[in-house]
Amino acid sequence: MAKKWWTVGLLFLGILINYVDRGNLSIVAVPMMREFGISPKAMGILLSAFFWSYSLLQIPAGYVVDRFGLKWTYAGAFLLWSLASAAVGLAESFEQVLVFRILLGIGEAVAVPASLAFIRQQFREDEQGLPTAIYVAGMMLGPAIGAFFGAVLLESLGWRQLFVFTGLGGCVWLIPWLLVAPAAKARREVRATKQPIEWARLFRSPLLWGISIGAFFYSYYWYFYLTWLPSYLVMAHGFSFLKMGAYTAIPLLGMALVATLAGRAADHIISRSGRTVRVRKAFVCVGFTGGSSILLLLLVQSQYAVLATVCFSLLGIGFASANYWALTQAVTPERIIGRVIGYQNTVANTAGVCAPILTGYLLGDGKDFRSSIGFAGGSLLIAAAAFAWMVRERDVKSFETQS
Repeated sequence: MAKKWWTVGLLFLGILINYVDRGNLSIVAVPMMREFGISPKAMGILLSAFFWSYSLLQIPAGYVVDRFGLKWTYAGAFLLWSLASAAVGLAESFEQVLVFRILLGIGEAVAVPASLAFIRQQFREDEQGLPTAIYVAGMMLGPAIGAFFGAVLLESLGWRQLFVFTGLGGCVWLIPWLLVAPAAKARREVRATKQPIEWARLFRSPLLWGISIGAFFYSYYWYFYLTWLPSYLVMAHGFSFLKMGAYTAIPLLGMALVATLAGRAADHIISRSGRTVRVRKAFVCVGFTGGSSILLLLLVQSQYAVLATVCFSLLGIGFASANYWALTQAVTPERIIGRVIGYQNTVANTAGVCAPILTGYLLGDGKDFRSSIGFAGGSLLIAAAAFAWMVRERDVKSFETQS
């Protein structure tokens, strides 16, 4: 019992480091554009490049996890992404940064399917909200810690040292991981994966379409925030790097706290009602609707109003996020959980490809973020509608049968 919670703790730290490493480029975007003489459009390509390989490898990564287990799969991927992140600090051109970001995406592709598959396999349905929330909190604290301390390192050491320090420093995590993480369940996983997923049949289910549409449009908002919000604060409101780091981190800290509480609250309600899908879907829809309040950035001007708006929006996302992942866990058979999570994350990170590029294109050579903010806020309303109308309890049994 204790060992699986230690593993959850290490998965939390692993995804925290994961988000620090992928988010560093957003923190240094403005000084890197100046040093390399590149435009916002070109920076949008760099911010998107991570998601090219990351998205393509989600389903293969899920298969590898289902086939070979957690311990060594995750350890090898972690080492690859850490070295790729550190290497960005040595880059001398746009092209070199592009290659290292693609390698970073290859390494980080394993993290989500591996982590959520472990929780699905080790915890009962009415217990999965809390460990999922703890894990998801790492997705929020990683960008928060990365934004704040990244800004400090950027001010004191420069952007190159930031990548080297965080990339190599994170490798310390491998020591407790190799001591604590469970060994692969190779023989059982081999038998389980001999039966292939019939994807054509799965796509007949409105439930899968609801999850797919919701995942894409929710992630468009999320990756707009992670890739361009720091630059928005600097370019549109004239923040210093340190103030940018603080204003990016504070909403994420609140989001992490709300996500943990919401995941536990949903578990409690489910244990009493037995309505897993209905409860988790309600949290998701309410949270996404609250998150769309980022549209108020189109109206507010003062720096404090900007902070309040972003905080309220991120608190809504925190209310939804743990249950967003736990909902997929609840409707997916254990034998294919790694691949279905991989599919969901492929769809989600396709939005990660689109959001940075589209934002850079809409910016052009200017500083007008209004269209980009409109896309991000509107995307959450589409995601809420998809979950509300297409993810239904009555479709769960047919979804399991079709898989």
